Amino acid sequence: MESDTTFRRIKPFGTQNYVAQDNDGSRDRCGNNGYSGDPKRKPEVNIYLLREGLAASLVAVFILVLWGLVQFSLQQLVIGKPTGEFNALRARRHLEQITSVGPRPVGSPENEVLTVNYLLEQINNIRVETAAGPHQLTVEVQRPTGSFSIDFLGGFTSFYDRVTNVAVRLEPKGGAQHLMLANCHFDTVANSPGASDDAVSCAVMLEVLHSLANQSTPLRHGVIFLFNGAEENILQASHGFITQHPWAKQVRAFINLEAAGVGGKEVVFQTGPENPWLVQAYVQAAKHPFASVVGQEVFQSGIIPSDTDFRIYRDFGNIPGIDLAFIENGFIYHTKYDTADRILTDSIQRAGDNILAVLRYLVMSEKLADSSEYRHGNMVFFDLLGVIVVAYPARVGTILNYMVAMATFLYLARKASLPGNRGGRYVRDLACATGLTVLSWFVTLLSVLIVALLITLLGRSMFWYTHFYASICLYGSAATGKMVLIHTLAKNLYFGGVRLVELGDLFFDVSLLLWCCSLVWLTQQGLCSAYVPMLMVAFPLATRLLLAKEFKHRGASVKYSVLYLFGLTLPYVHFMFLIWVVFEIFTPIMGRSGTEIPPELVLATLVTLATIFLSSFFLHFIYLARSTKWILAGLASIFSIMFLLVSCGLLFPYSGSPDGPRPKRVFLQHTTRTFHNLQGQVESRDSGLWINSFDYTAMQHITPDIPEINDSICTHCQEDRPFCGYPWFLPVKFLSKKNWYLPAPEVSPSSPIEFSLLSREETSWGTIKMTFSARGPSHMSLYLMPHRGASLSTWSFGDGTPQFDLSGEYFVFYSHGLDAPAWSFWFEIQPPRDPDPTGPEGMISVAISSHYFFGQDQRTAQLDEILRRFPTWTFPSSWVSTYDMYRY
Repeated sequence: MESDTTFRRIKPFGTQNYVAQDNDGSRDRCGNNGYSGDPKRKPEVNIYLLREGLAASLVAVFILVLWGLVQFSLQQLVIGKPTGEFNALRARRHLEQITSVGPRPVGSPENEVLTVNYLLEQINNIRVETAAGPHQLTVEVQRPTGSFSIDFLGGFTSFYDRVTNVAVRLEPKGGAQHLMLANCHFDTVANSPGASDDAVSCAVMLEVLHSLANQSTPLRHGVIFLFNGAEENILQASHGFITQHPWAKQVRAFINLEAAGVGGKEVVFQTGPENPWLVQAYVQAAKHPFASVVGQEVFQSGIIPSDTDFRIYRDFGNIPGIDLAFIENGFIYHTKYDTADRILTDSIQRAGDNILAVLRYLVMSEKLADSSEYRHGNMVFFDLLGVIVVAYPARVGTILNYMVAMATFLYLARKASLPGNRGGRYVRDLACATGLTVLSWFVTLLSVLIVALLITLLGRSMFWYTHFYASICLYGSAATGKMVLIHTLAKNLYFGGVRLVELGDLFFDVSLLLWCCSLVWLTQQGLCSAYVPMLMVAFPLATRLLLAKEFKHRGASVKYSVLYLFGLTLPYVHFMFLIWVVFEIFTPIMGRSGTEIPPELVLATLVTLATIFLSSFFLHFIYLARSTKWILAGLASIFSIMFLLVSCGLLFPYSGSPDGPRPKRVFLQHTTRTFHNLQGQVESRDSGLWINSFDYTAMQHITPDIPEINDSICTHCQEDRPFCGYPWFLPVKFLSKKNWYLPAPEVSPSSPIEFSLLSREETSWGTIKMTFSARGPSHMSLYLMPHRGASLSTWSFGDGTPQFDLSGEYFVFYSHGLDAPAWSFWFEIQPPRDPDPTGPEGMISVAISSHYFFGQDQRTAQLDEILRRFPTWTFPSSWVSTYDMYRY
C-alpha cells in the first residue's frame, strides 16, 4: 500500500529538515501538534498548528489592512504642501471656462471658434505679462489636411481637412534648436462636456505655460504646447502637427496628457519606445509619482480598446515620449457626467506639479539636445503607493531576476539533494503538490465560470457595475472556497499520514516554485513586468529563511504567522495596487465593450485570477490550520446569500445617482437610408431610429420603460451591403452585433450630403479608376465593399495602400473643420474575372454616411420625444445621420 502515494513516505526528510519528531519517530496529524505514539511521551520540540479562527483572522486582517492602505494612498492626491509654482485655482478657472461652452466635437463653433478664441486670449495674456522676461512666446494656429491608416479597431483609414491645432512655442529669446512637446486636446465626443477628457489637461498646460514663461532663469531648450483640436476623431490633429508643422522637426521628446477616467491621479502608463532617460527624468522630477511599466505593457498589448496621440508621435514622428492619463471613475468617461465639478482641485494640483516639474527638468537637460545618444534600452519602473518610484534599466532587471531565480532553485535544490532517498522523495512530493495546486487553479476557474454562466443565463449580467464588491463576495468567495475545499480534501484524504507542518512547508515551496517559473518565463520574453514575480519570490523567500529557526522549533506559531505576513507586506501591497488598477480600468470598460463579450465571464475570470495570485503564499496555512470547516461554512454562506441576492435581481446594474452615476450607454441615430442599384436608381429607402447598446445587457432593462424597443425590431446584418447597411460612425460592428431599428419619419438636415461620381476610366494596366466628390457635415464615414473576385489596388488615402478591416471591407473616417472644400478622392479597382451570379450586381458597393453631431441638425422631434422616455440611469447619446449606398 505504500506505493499508493509518495506523500506517505516523506517522514525521513521531513523529520530532519522541517520539524523535529519524538524519539520513536511516531507522528500525528494535528491532535498532538503533529505527533502520535504514546500520549504520555512529550515531543522534544513543541510544534504548534494554527487554530482555524486565528488563521482566518490573520489572513483576512492582512488583506483588509493592505487593501485599506492602497485605498488610502489613492486618496492622497497631493503629498506635502504645494510650492506655489503651479496655481491650481487658476487652472480650474480655465477648466470651467473651456467646459462652459458644452460639447466640442470637431467642426462645431464651440470647438473651432469659442474654445480656440479663449485659448488664444489666455496665451496672449501670458505673452504680454512675460514680454520683459528672458523668454519669447510664439503662437500659431494650424489647420492641416492629411490622411493615414491605423490598425486600431481592426484597421481603418482616416482623412481630415482643416482641423485645428493651437501651437505655442516657448523658448529663450535667443531661440532654441531643440524642443520638448506637451500635448493635450480640447475637442470632445458628441454630447459630453469632456472635462476630464481632455479639458483639464489643457487647463493644466495653460498654467504650466504661465509658470515656465514667468521663470526668471532662461530655459536651456524650448517647449511647444500643442492644444490639439481633433483627437477624438481618432488622433487626427496630432498627425497633422507631427507630419506637417515646421516646428515638428525640432521636437526631441514629448509628454502627452490624456484621460480614460474622470479625476483622481494621473498615471504614467506608456513611455519610450526605449529612451530610458525619459523615465529617469520622471523619477527624478515628479513631485507626486504614479507610474507602472505593467500598465505600459498591458496597454501596448492591445487588450484595452483605446489609443492616444502617443501612438501618432511614436509611429509617425519617430520621437519618444511619456503618456499620462487619469484612469479613475471610467464609468462616466465620454458621458454627460464628465463635468468640471467632478474633478477635485487636488487632482489638478498634483497633475500640474508633476507636469511642470518634469517639463522643467527636461528642457534644462543636456540629454534633450542629443536624445539619440541615450536611446537604447528600456526601464523597469513602478511606484510604491505613490510615495516613491523605483526605476532601473531592464538589463539590470534581467540580472536581478535571474539572481532571484537562482537563489530559489538553490533553496529548492538543497532540499532535493538530501542524502539517501530523501532528496528524490522530496522532488516527487514537490512535483505532486505542484500538480495538485495547478489542478486546483483550473478546477477553481472552471467552477467560478460556471457560476458566471448561470448568472448570465438568469439575465443578471453586470450586477456588479454599480455594486463592485458584490462581485468579490460572489466570485471571490466561490474561488476561495473551492481552493480551500480542494486542499482540505487533499490534506485529509490524500496526505492523511503526513505531518501538517511538513505539508505546510511543502506547499510554501510549491508557491515559490510556481512564481519562480513565471519569473523566468517573463524574463525570457523580455517583459519588464517580470519585476512583479521577482518581488513575489524574493520577499517570501527571504522571510522564510529568516523564520526557518522559528518554524523548525515552534511550527505555525502566532509569532511565526505574524512575522511571515509582515514579510509579505511590500510585494502584496504592490500587487494589490496592480489588482486595483486592473479592476479600475476593466470594470468600466465592460460598460462600453459591446454586446458580444460576456462581461460576467470576464469579471469572474479577473476575480478568480486575483484570488489565485493573492492566495498563493497563503496555501500552506490551509495545511497548518487544525481545521477549515468553519472557513468553508462561512465562505459557503457568503456565496449562497450573494447568489440569492443576484438571482432575485436585487442588485440593479446601473445608477443615475448624481453623486456616483453608473449609466448605461446607448447610441441613437435618427437616420434615413437610401439604396441605389447599378443604374443609379433608388432601389429602396427607409427611415428610423437606429439604436445601439454598448454593453451586454442590450435593451433588457430599457424595454419595460420603452416597450416598442424590443426584440421584434432587432436588426440583421445584410451581408450584400457595406457595413450591413447601417451608418456606423466607427468600424465597431464586430463589437455590437445586436441593434434595433424603430421606424420613424425621414430626416431633413439643412445641409444634406452631396455625393457624386466625377469620373470613371480604365487604366492601361487593367484597373478601373473612379473619382468621387462628397460634401456634407463635419463627420462622414465611407464604406467600400469590393464584390467577390474584385479587389482594390490603390487609392488616394494614406500611403496609397488600401487598409481593410476585420471583415474584409474598407472603412474611411472623414472629418473637417471650418470652411473645408468638398472632399475629393479616388480609388482603383481590379474587376472580377468571373462575376459572381449570386452576389450583388457590379464590382463594388460604395456607401457613405453623414453624422450631424451639433447644431440644429443634431436633433429631431422624434429623437427628443424618445430621449425623454429613457430612464435616468441611462446615457443616450443621439444624433442625426444618413446612409447612401451605390453599386458600380
